[in-house]
Amino acid sequence: MANLTEEEIREIEILYEEMLDVCPRCKPEPAREMIKKAFDLAFEAHKEMRRKTGEPYIIHPIAVAKIVGSEIGLGSKSVTCALLHDVVEDTDYTLEDIERMFDPKIASIIDGLTKISSIFDQESSLQAENFRKMLMTLSDDVRVILIKLADRLHNMRTLDAMPKHKQIKIASETLFLYAPLAHRLGLYAIKTELEDLSLKYDHSQVYNEILQKVKDSEKKRQAYINKFSLPIIQKLEESDVKFNITGRPKSIYSIWKKMQTKNVPFEEVYDIFAIRIIFESEKQATEKTECWNIYSLITDIYQPNPDRLRDWVSTPKANGYEALHTTVMGPDGRWVEVQIRSKRMDEIAERGYAAHWKYKGESDNESELDKWIKKIREMLENPEADAIEFLDEFKMSLYTSEVFIFTPQGHLKRLPKGATAIDFAYEIHSQVGSKAIGAKVNHKLVPLSHEMRSGDQVEILTSDKQSPQREWLDFAITPKARTNIKKSCKDERKENLAKGKEMLETKLKELNYPISSSIYKKLVPGFNVRSKDELFRMVGRGLIDLEDVKKVISKKSKNKLIRYWQIQLTRRSANRRRREETPEQKTKQNKILIEDDVDEQNFSIAKCCNPIPGDEVMGFINHNDTITIHKTKCPHAIKLMSSFGDRVVSASWKTQKVLSFLTRIKLIGIDTIGLVNEITTIISKDLDVNMRTIYFDSHDGVFQGYIDLYIHNTSDLNSLIKDLRKIKGIDKVVRVEEMDGLEEND
Repeated sequence: MANLTEEEIREIEILYEEMLDVCPRCKPEPAREMIKKAFDLAFEAHKEMRRKTGEPYIIHPIAVAKIVGSEIGLGSKSVTCALLHDVVEDTDYTLEDIERMFDPKIASIIDGLTKISSIFDQESSLQAENFRKMLMTLSDDVRVILIKLADRLHNMRTLDAMPKHKQIKIASETLFLYAPLAHRLGLYAIKTELEDLSLKYDHSQVYNEILQKVKDSEKKRQAYINKFSLPIIQKLEESDVKFNITGRPKSIYSIWKKMQTKNVPFEEVYDIFAIRIIFESEKQATEKTECWNIYSLITDIYQPNPDRLRDWVSTPKANGYEALHTTVMGPDGRWVEVQIRSKRMDEIAERGYAAHWKYKGESDNESELDKWIKKIREMLENPEADAIEFLDEFKMSLYTSEVFIFTPQGHLKRLPKGATAIDFAYEIHSQVGSKAIGAKVNHKLVPLSHEMRSGDQVEILTSDKQSPQREWLDFAITPKARTNIKKSCKDERKENLAKGKEMLETKLKELNYPISSSIYKKLVPGFNVRSKDELFRMVGRGLIDLEDVKKVISKKSKNKLIRYWQIQLTRRSANRRRREETPEQKTKQNKILIEDDVDEQNFSIAKCCNPIPGDEVMGFINHNDTITIHKTKCPHAIKLMSSFGDRVVSASWKTQKVLSFLTRIKLIGIDTIGLVNEITTIISKDLDVNMRTIYFDSHDGVFQGYIDLYIHNTSDLNSLIKDLRKIKGIDKVVRVEEMDGLEEND
């Protein structure tokens, strides 16, 4: 205790008592005794440790336990595990100690929470493999994932103490995986906070600007919601509905996303206005009827938008979410979203899995969340799955919206939006998928690549002669289908490898050549393949003519061999160099300046997001030790930062306006005589900017156009956009973030 002051010990005791007070399922005496025992052990184990913030380390597990108990609503075992979650990893205590002092279940959960420290394949991502192994605990206990989310949430809340490059890496990983995972587990409040915190560290300036605008407009927004809600309150009271009505502010991240996808400023994000009606219901069986009754009362007052009705009461979301959403035209011509839920539905929406489990009780009905977890287990059961591929497929299973498909017998199947007939075939059974040759959708014959829509009735046609085809991966999107197809293709590859090896060795013996490494060093580059195994597979598939073997061996292929081994040696030395780097060297590498002589430096500008000076950027170290510069908000960059955090470096611009970068702007407005001439005059003469391409299309008096031009930095671009917006007839001028076919910087 020598490391802690009396004031700190008192603060820790207060935080511990607060944590106990807000945990509704920790009141019984046996539960309190177990939690106190866990706290005493954690306090003793972490007493000499401090966090990056300088505060005693024990504050972190207490905070995680508080989130677990109050915000997620788990019980005493989960709170105990949260208090102990770093003990085994960071101190001398072992899992056996935990099992002896508590019980096997608690030891099992802590085992799942303990970070993976094994050495993985250098070519795969540590983050991806860690995440995959963490998810394996789903097959044992979903509480592991829930506690892990609580751990991540507290780390995000205290991210200020970390260096900038670490903040970006952790924020990107959170946005890429943890926020969608929280959403899929029904933890709406946690998902929203994780997204907002990720934006705060990834794009701090944008976050602060939107936050300020939300604060500035708060009084007006509240006044409008009150005006909108008054007639609804009167109607509900007249109908004897017991209810609570609140304004639901849109999160900063969701406002930013809407600004990005719609390409509009903050002022034009119209659905910032939303209310939530939570009613009390005596019976769960009548909730659906009550939702529609309230909907009817609201639409008697305000006109609904038929395209914006979302019925998750009849068919709940996969994470258990139930509610009725409608958007109506409120006073002053503003759209307002109205969410209608029972108290039970609201608790499940906010607290997720724990609340869902509480209301489910002893029911044998398998919830949608249980079905989803079962699917994740199926994905994890493939021990040979590549970590990055698994990550992609898992992420897809988190994000996708759904379509509802019927079998010929009328059974309902849920699939992700964009799913094809082959996905449906594998959803029925892996054997049906493997033998599929086509499908009938609504009694019409379609190919296996046919994309399905909600309400389709689908019959799969099969043949015993069929086997999975590699081309199916081009249109199969569900993890179950892709895993099965890949496994079949992998088995086929193994067969071809064994068959090809036997055929090639037979041919070499026939030609009186020794089966040696020197022979293969000639055959591999000679047949333009990357490895000996690939050579065997190509032979096994009949893609290499064995009659050419003698010709290739006798051919003077010295230059090709030298080049081949130069590449191999370069790769090996680069990998070795990365492994041998000290932490100090890695830290130094974590900051690069992008100067004017880009061509002279060991990095390039990413084509997927086309950053220019002034944009927030990061660098990614490629396998060949070059660095690619991306915008920090580029979707591809977010994925890279999440999956390969150890290869991300901070980057900033240091340019003196020597270079010009190709950028595209989009213009929309009223077509008038001389407008194009006025636009080009401002660009080329007044602002001295070079144009590469100009395209305008006019229809019914409205024009839309694109201009590709060379710009030094975002400041110049913003000035240009500002001046163009002043032209009479111009309605909108925006920068196009993603461009196809842009040339490299001049």
